[in-house]
Amino acid sequence: MEGDREDLTRLLLDWQAGDEDALGRLTPLIYEGLKKLAAKSLRGERTGHTLQPTALVSEAYLRLVDQDRVQWKSRAHFFAIAAQIMRRVLVDHARRRGTEKRRAQAMAVSLDEALGVAEERDVDLVRLDEALNALAELDPRQCQVIELRFFGGLTIDETAAVLGVSPATVKLDWTMAKAWLFDQLERR
Repeated sequence: MEGDREDLTRLLLDWQAGDEDALGRLTPLIYEGLKKLAAKSLRGERTGHTLQPTALVSEAYLRLVDQDRVQWKSRAHFFAIAAQIMRRVLVDHARRRGTEKRRAQAMAVSLDEALGVAEERDVDLVRLDEALNALAELDPRQCQVIELRFFGGLTIDETAAVLGVSPATVKLDWTMAKAWLFDQLERR
């Protein structure tokens, strides 16, 4: 496991330095990790969610390999960026679905039906994204903790390693950020 971490970091750095073969060797190492992140990210979604883990992995992978301005530091840094990208993919998907639903239902929708649509997970994900953006303004690390744990599926210890803080700090940030987000989402 530790060797895989070192190999991944080395390949990321080689790829960043222009070694095109490194990307080919890197892909199988990251694919399984991305699939696990995607499955964790989608675990809380409603039944019948139209974005499947494979599609999320594919979209995240395409966006990751297009990152030419990122200075890769480690495996943990890579997966932190992957969690952020998966958040963006999920939110973009939720927004598109919301727009499509509004167009399809614009002609004959009752107030009760409109409220029912607003309770679906997609809309909650968009609201969560807005609340996370506000949290990032107040406490960027707490926002990162939520991204890594909720969207990235990282454990407390993995999150602590990515952020370079203690697990106790992550637990405190996680608790405080969840409470703040709950309050914000209840207000909206």
